[in-house]
Amino acid sequence: MSNLRITEIKAFVPAKDFELSKQFYKDLGFTMASEGGGVAYFHFGHVSFLLQDFCAASLAENFMMHILVEDVGAWRNHVLASGVVSKYGVRVTEIESQPWRMRDFCLSDPSGVLWRIGQNTD
Repeated sequence: MSNLRITEIKAFVPAKDFELSKQFYKDLGFTMASEGGGVAYFHFGHVSFLLQDFCAASLAENFMMHILVEDVGAWRNHVLASGVVSKYGVRVTEIESQPWRMRDFCLSDPSGVLWRIGQNTD
């Protein structure tokens, strides 16, 4: 019998300005674990993604990531306290209740990638 167990899945997140985006994610609290060949591996605990030194404008502006968290309020406070909104001129929305039984807010990165950070509701 074959072993088809998956150990990880990561998205390649586009970066218009690779150095700026790397610093943005560090300032947000992600750890850059490695970098090479135009790809930087970031993680926050066991959640990870690959930042790539490549960006087609239409890709970044239509690219969305989702983080499921236990406490969406704590995460929004963390984003605001990190200083990324003023330092990078990015946008963060208020927390909203969604029809798909989730409370979430959105954060854009310097390339226009939209991060939707949410918590399930009962």
